[in-house]
Amino acid sequence: MKALPLLIAACTLSCASGGNTWMNQPLSTGAWEPNDPPPKADNVPGLDEEGGKRTPHLHSRALGQPALPDAPVTAPGPASTPAPPTSGGKSSLNIEGGRVLGTFRNTYYDLPNESDYSGDTVALKNARCKTIKDVARSFYEDVCVQGSGTLSSGSTVSFAKRDCDCAPLCPRTDQHICFDELDAKTYPWGRGATGRAITPLLTVAVDTDVVPLDTAIYIPEFDGVPRDPARNALHDGCFIAQDRGVRVKGDHIDVFTGHRDLTTLWNGLVPSNRGVTIVLDSPRCARAKATL
Repeated sequence: MKALPLLIAACTLSCASGGNTWMNQPLSTGAWEPNDPPPKADNVPGLDEEGGKRTPHLHSRALGQPALPDAPVTAPGPASTPAPPTSGGKSSLNIEGGRVLGTFRNTYYDLPNESDYSGDTVALKNARCKTIKDVARSFYEDVCVQGSGTLSSGSTVSFAKRDCDCAPLCPRTDQHICFDELDAKTYPWGRGATGRAITPLLTVAVDTDVVPLDTAIYIPEFDGVPRDPARNALHDGCFIAQDRGVRVKGDHIDVFTGHRDLTTLWNGLVPSNRGVTIVLDSPRCARAKATL
């Protein structure tokens, strides 16, 4: 833990600048295998210097590992002896009770904000094909993958239905998505698959054929990871399955960070696609379960 402040400081600097190196390839629709080779990195700029148009940011459905030295990924052993983490807040796993499902592919997603985007516009439609607002096409192309976003007015929009003939095409999912405009006080971060509000650093998206909604999940690799760049508090490793994703399939967990800077921070500490240990029925997460 002595080196963690230096790592946080370095990551905080990287959050403030564009041009970070990330993988930007679509996620596999099948289960990730721990022995698969790590994906290759690709340059994804943060801002267009000429037009100021924001390019797709670190959304989880196209998010990969940062430009860090390749680290070996240890294949999981029997359920009673999960693989050690490649990074995170603790140097060794400490699982007391609970049921270990195994090693899942890990990614992150956050909440696109309309104010960060510019360029040509498209109509953001509701389920009755009424226009909520004309927004930048790049904003629509992010929010139709993420599922929720914040309008410049402060209100939140969240997924209502797919296959809306009146809605623009979402190129990364090949679907036409309509949205609901929600009360920002009730749904400040959007609405999950349960119909309730989602919460940064608590909500995760899952394949509900593998992990049911409203399940409390302990992920030991996140136990002790800072909850913000200033390290004001540490995470307890507990999450709730409250969301789904069109590309979250099989042994895949998608952590909702809420903020782009937290996506960057956590992706540096627990890199995407390296694998994390999923534990159900952990007594550590009784408090998280009580929030439902």
